[in-house]
Amino acid sequence: MSEPPAASSAPQLRDLLSSLPSYQPGRPAGQRPVGAGRGSYKLSSNENPFPPLPGVLAATSRALDELNRYPDMASSRLVAALAERLQVPADHLALGTGSVAVLAQVLAVACDPGDEVVFAWRSFEAYPILTRLAGARALAVPLAAGGRHDLSAMAAAVSARTRVVLVCTPNNPTGPAVHAEELAAFLDRVPTRVVVVLDEAYTEFVRDPGAADALAVYRNHPNVVVLRTFSKAYGLAGLRIGYAVADAPVAEALRKAALPFGVSITAQAAAVASLGEQTALDARVEALVDERTRVVSAVRAQGHDVPDAQGNFWWLSLGTRTAEFAAACESAGVSVRPFGQEGVRVTIGEHEANERVVQVAASFAPVR
Repeated sequence: MSEPPAASSAPQLRDLLSSLPSYQPGRPAGQRPVGAGRGSYKLSSNENPFPPLPGVLAATSRALDELNRYPDMASSRLVAALAERLQVPADHLALGTGSVAVLAQVLAVACDPGDEVVFAWRSFEAYPILTRLAGARALAVPLAAGGRHDLSAMAAAVSARTRVVLVCTPNNPTGPAVHAEELAAFLDRVPTRVVVVLDEAYTEFVRDPGAADALAVYRNHPNVVVLRTFSKAYGLAGLRIGYAVADAPVAEALRKAALPFGVSITAQAAAVASLGEQTALDARVEALVDERTRVVSAVRAQGHDVPDAQGNFWWLSLGTRTAEFAAACESAGVSVRPFGQEGVRVTIGEHEANERVVQVAASFAPVR
């Protein structure tokens, strides 16, 4: 009687996993020693320091009564509310568990194995991960001076195999927003068969008068997809909900690629309630923008070169001293987000937390 084939030592997984980086979340706030007299703060994940908007907790509490039911897969109430707020057709909307999940849907419907995805670098670190998981090739185009997208170079990188171009505005982690004129020139050069994603996770914080109006761009370009989220300005990061605005055929494809019932009952209820609190939202966003202006001005006054900050964060290039700066902030009770030997991204958070980082920055010589 023949022996059965020897079992392999482990299940066979995709080869790319051995070279695929893991997404690195921001470090949580460290625990301060008892009696230290100072709390710890997390400025590493671009979270909103304010609690949920008025009415959100009550809405989510009511939704808990339906946890035995699947959520509305079409997110009908939320889609209707968003369509009215944005003045777009309801069938131009597609939802997902955060804008990063919607981006995964974009890549799933646009890319076949071996296709190319173009994006700036450094930019949102999920871009190369999601691109490679989709079976596509990632083409990272270096940022221009000031942490800005080099849209001319990105347009030049588009080839016959390019299916998607990702434009993060304002750029995470460096901060600048893409300007209307440069985006228009870029779109004139990119073939209309290519999907251009305008990732606007931080759009509510933008105050640059030259910044592109992504919704206006999408209305004139059927190949443009606008991504937005409830995680940042709306403070619903823990519920995971984002959306895309796109031409009807593209939006329909994105809905087909969505995880069934992915957007939870509580997330839908919280988002609908949040959209009804525009006055409170505006006040909170303005407070964070004012604090951003104060902090960036203080750090620049120390001699540091901080790029134009249009999100709820700012960027400091530190080169080989990046880890040292992050450790100094940790010692001061604040976690920030270091990126290799490039620099740190610091969220605008509580006033005390911001002050501690400003004090740490004062002890570091500017990088020239």
